[in-house]
Amino acid sequence: MPDITKVLIANRGEIACRILKTLDRMGIPGVLVYHPVDAGSPALKMAAQSVRIQGKTPAGAYLDMEKIIQACEKTGADAVHPGFGFLAENPDFARSLEKKGITFIGPMPETMELMGNKVRAQAFCRANGFPVLPSKTWTKGEEDFISGAKDLGLPLLIKAAAGGGGKGMHIVRDLQDLKPALELARAEAQRFFGNDEIYAERYIENPRHIEVQILADHHGRVIHLGERDCSIQRRFQKIMEESPAPGLTPELRQKICDTAVNIARRAEYCNAGTVEFMLGPDKDFFFLEMNTRLQVEHPVTEMVTGLDLVELQIRAARGEALNLAQDEIQAKGHSIELRICAEDPDDDFSPAPGSLVTYNLPEGKDIRVENGFTRGMKISPAFDPMLAKIIVRGDDRTRAIEQACRALDQTLVLGLPTNIDFLARILSLPAYAAGKIHTGFIDRYGEELTPPPLSQEQRELLLTAAALASREFTDPAFDPDPPHGTMGNWRN
Repeated sequence: MPDITKVLIANRGEIACRILKTLDRMGIPGVLVYHPVDAGSPALKMAAQSVRIQGKTPAGAYLDMEKIIQACEKTGADAVHPGFGFLAENPDFARSLEKKGITFIGPMPETMELMGNKVRAQAFCRANGFPVLPSKTWTKGEEDFISGAKDLGLPLLIKAAAGGGGKGMHIVRDLQDLKPALELARAEAQRFFGNDEIYAERYIENPRHIEVQILADHHGRVIHLGERDCSIQRRFQKIMEESPAPGLTPELRQKICDTAVNIARRAEYCNAGTVEFMLGPDKDFFFLEMNTRLQVEHPVTEMVTGLDLVELQIRAARGEALNLAQDEIQAKGHSIELRICAEDPDDDFSPAPGSLVTYNLPEGKDIRVENGFTRGMKISPAFDPMLAKIIVRGDDRTRAIEQACRALDQTLVLGLPTNIDFLARILSLPAYAAGKIHTGFIDRYGEELTPPPLSQEQRELLLTAAALASREFTDPAFDPDPPHGTMGNWRN
């Protein structure tokens, strides 16, 4: 395997900053590609080199394989870290890099093709005896699909085969809703992923979403770094994660993690990846999908294991053998991640772009912040609304929840709506503290999570706080020049 001497990051925001920190610690120069909308980002200041790229849309620029490869050639980058999203699970991108002699920091293209497509991955797991939910794939047209879906029984979940992030997913509880749901799912799948393939699977009511972090090298060693619970979701998208998963017996935890390792080993997987499962109320679990990349929520695993997953990814891509044995991986304490998003929970979590008038994030022992923005930056509607991630650690789950509440108390974002207060309300619910979590948690406790209307006095106090926090009050650049600044009530 070739050495890695300079890494181009084909991504933006907080994940770009996070990768750059590890590269700096390893003494490897980092190169960043960026669209003009990200011209003022912290990642751009951290990178040793940068290359500006354009596209028909801002997101399109980060999906332009040719421009990214040209940036590698221009800067001498001999490896690419894709982060998550964009080209992270694109086997054609990995192959194009390989043809140019550039290392892709991730799994082999063949593995991405096998496990990155949900239909192929489920068929593979079913053929190898791993637990998979009954499903029906769109292969012979609408009539065949509807007939097969009906045979599965209700409720159903319609999903995009190449999907992720909750896009193209629809629950069907009444057969008369089946045809409209599949038509909408196909349209969304084509729009978001360029592939309209869909499938239906039997939907488990109020399951838990458990995922296992996998790490594998090119020498046949596969280990797991424990599991995460990602059940707190809105619109099938995660907003809170934690590790270890609460309430699992040691036997069930071992069984889930061993199954994940065996799936990865059977698929001849290499590098970091995540095997995801649905855990039903009866404690039966089923393979859901495999994410052949670094996950947004990987920091909770790092917080309890003390490992750097990005460093381990780079070492695996170099061809180095894992120097970790399974029994050496021990979770110490409990970690919770909170995704801070520019969205309005009172308007079905709709994205809320705008400017960061005030942007104060927490600091302290056992608090980690992954952030890609600074005060004054504009949040573009062209990208995911996540602003930052706050990750905390406690000696146990109760202390981790207390630490998470304190961290949110220190967080202040003004200039656009966020989900900060919503996350705080989740943490305060007795059901959350008791670990009674599932993917329907937000719907189940929607009334308790809805804030009471503000009084007039509260509105006035908030407006005053916003004004006092604005740059005109806090930034010396807005102070009047002498002698006017010392003349009292001077007016034009």
